[in-house]
Amino acid sequence: MAWVSPLARIGASTLLKARSQSLPAALYHEKVIDHYENPRNVGTLDKKKSSVGTGLVGAPACGDVMKLQVEVDENGKIVDAKFKTFGCGSAIASSSLATEWVKGKTVDEALKLKNTDIAKELCLPPVKLHCSMLAEDAIKAALADYRIKQESLKNQSP
Repeated sequence: MAWVSPLARIGASTLLKARSQSLPAALYHEKVIDHYENPRNVGTLDKKKSSVGTGLVGAPACGDVMKLQVEVDENGKIVDAKFKTFGCGSAIASSSLATEWVKGKTVDEALKLKNTDIAKELCLPPVKLHCSMLAEDAIKAALADYRIKQESLKNQSP
């Protein structure tokens, strides 16, 4: 019988899915793996624009850092959202899903999104719930930044 390397036995794909080493890939739900392997809306928006709000949040316990940005049109509707996340597969998936969900919503509608909704959609295990909490916090922080910019504009106009 020929020797087979451990990598060949488990498959490179499985190994890549478990990059975070937090949980074996078998414990990640297929929705998490999909958003991790095919993240939606990765990137940045121009934070200098008054129509763009930026939220930067982190979880000191696990080291995850999430930046989420939203662009809001003159009618108060979120027309674009981008994210950059340094963290595990669940954190990346939570960010990706959050950007999908906020697009097309008003600021007030987006503020109603809860981490429990994100966790439920991604089937996150209890040990990964902090990832969905980060996503909710990032949405709130981005929208707070947007509102601060809008108030500043109102105060500058004569």
